[in-house]
Amino acid sequence: MLQYMIILLDDTSTSFCHYDVNTAKKRLINLDDLRAGIRMAMIENLTIQFVYPDYDLPQEYRDVIRTIDHSDIKPLTNATQETDVMTLDGWSWHVETQYLESRIVVIRTSLHDLLAHGDEVAVLLSKAQRLNVVITDVERFSDDQQVIYNEWLGKMGQEVERLYVNGTLPQFNLLTDRMILMTMNNCGAGNSCITLAPNGKFYICPAFYYENHEDSVGDLVNGIIIPNNQLYKLDNAPICRNCDSWQCKRCVWLNRKMTLEVNTPSHEQCVMAHLERNASRDLLLNIRKHGAFLPETPDIPKIDYLDPFDNINN
Repeated sequence: MLQYMIILLDDTSTSFCHYDVNTAKKRLINLDDLRAGIRMAMIENLTIQFVYPDYDLPQEYRDVIRTIDHSDIKPLTNATQETDVMTLDGWSWHVETQYLESRIVVIRTSLHDLLAHGDEVAVLLSKAQRLNVVITDVERFSDDQQVIYNEWLGKMGQEVERLYVNGTLPQFNLLTDRMILMTMNNCGAGNSCITLAPNGKFYICPAFYYENHEDSVGDLVNGIIIPNNQLYKLDNAPICRNCDSWQCKRCVWLNRKMTLEVNTPSHEQCVMAHLERNASRDLLLNIRKHGAFLPETPDIPKIDYLDPFDNINN
């Protein structure tokens, strides 16, 4: 059941997930389409997330946006103190630490660059309300990188533990989400979330739009029509529905890109998600050494596999 509508305000709107924005040519959504998208969201009781480009919108667009409650996703270059989610692309940025307070920060980075910037991650953890790290080259993750990624997660776990001991517990998608979840919590593209693009058409998520403009699933006139929509539901993902890496993004775009099936994750995604799950287990155990913590949450069980396919005969 749909709950959210993402509205890309421009073809150059910032990315907040695995996909790249593959154009520098600006194209604002038509103002009538923007109004129609908002009207549809109101009728269907959908929560809107507006995704902004790196320039200020015309006043008439800002006036229309203010007609409905929403969340703003903006790049650092266009963020304000009122921005809900601020995106950072790579590591060539500088942010005054007070600017991060009480803000959700999304940083898009390659795995190689992430491993090299642990100090910057520590700063973000200490200041942001929440930190979401999006690794943009998941498809290139190799089994040879398992040890180094696991070590990095362990170091970040120590930083989270240190912050907890000093009185704060940062929210960090790679480590703290799994500690509090009791079921899968994925992006929901095509199931609970749909995207309205600047061309007035609907897409499973922004990644599908940027990959192929012809890959739409409806428009503002005819409504949303998702072929084989059951495949976007967890119940029809036989691997994921039996998995307890509940923090996994379960990106349907990456699924299709890497396995040709939206409901089947790749080996790379599964291994990375399970490394994060296991690091969350270690972090939970270590924090509980300092006293009662999340008493209603059960321990995360120990497992002996990183890819559910490896466990198929167990």
